[in-house]
Amino acid sequence: MKPAPFRYADPRSLDEALDLLSDETGAKVLAGGQSLLPLLAMRLAAPATLVDLNRVPGLDTVEATGDGVRVGALVRHARLLRQTPDAQAAARVQPLLARATANVAHPAIRNRGTTVGSIAHADPSGEMTSVLALTGGSVTVATPAGRETVGWQDLFVGPLETSLAGGAVVVDAFFPALPERSGTAFAEIARRKGDYAVCGAGVVVTLDEDRRVSAVRASYISVGLVPEVHDLTEAVAGEPVDSADWAAAGALARTLVDPDTDIHASADYRRLLVGVLTERTLADAAAEAVQRSAA
Repeated sequence: MKPAPFRYADPRSLDEALDLLSDETGAKVLAGGQSLLPLLAMRLAAPATLVDLNRVPGLDTVEATGDGVRVGALVRHARLLRQTPDAQAAARVQPLLARATANVAHPAIRNRGTTVGSIAHADPSGEMTSVLALTGGSVTVATPAGRETVGWQDLFVGPLETSLAGGAVVVDAFFPALPERSGTAFAEIARRKGDYAVCGAGVVVTLDEDRRVSAVRASYISVGLVPEVHDLTEAVAGEPVDSADWAAAGALARTLVDPDTDIHASADYRRLLVGVLTERTLADAAAEAVQRSAA
């Protein structure tokens, strides 16, 4: 199929983009387009105007500080995986960001698609929505009235649906830094490499000064209607990291999720995968937490 007719606009400033979005009824933002263009082609979306942000300056930066990583709206997925100083700094501050990005679709998609665009798309099968939730992240939203920070819990309201409305542009996403004595891991299972995952898991394990487990959190993709973060600490709290019962944490996770059945997998199968992936990723994250604690 072909998209329905639309007007194309390529503003040269953020203010111009906001004016277009405010003035045009049914306007949509275009950044990487890897989520939007298929919807247009299938006529699942039919905006009157596409407002292309790619000529707007200042939206393509990656900033890593002691507090976290800020990713601009035009930063491509592939940018976070390159061996450049800004990408390496981002990986040190929040390793989960690069680990999840490496699982996004195929190289061709990662070369064009944007991290912030994936978040704004709000697909529960998307890796970036899960990472934003698991890290306790937020987005900066620009409107004609100014800028505001929106936390992940207030951003996602349903599948492919956010709380943003009208003339608004998500200009960046912020991923808080990994806490001390912590490790992360991310894994997913798909029918073919690069397909949407049948199930995926991202986890963070934090140790105390005696190398006992003090906190465990997990978030999943293709499981709920919106990103969810589950606290699994009670299953392993206070246990020595070398003998922690990660299977118990996986069993707890299975009781906390409520997946749906669809054409790709049953709810029971997804629940099983949640337990398996949780156990595996927690062991990997714990090993990294030990290494970071020794550094």
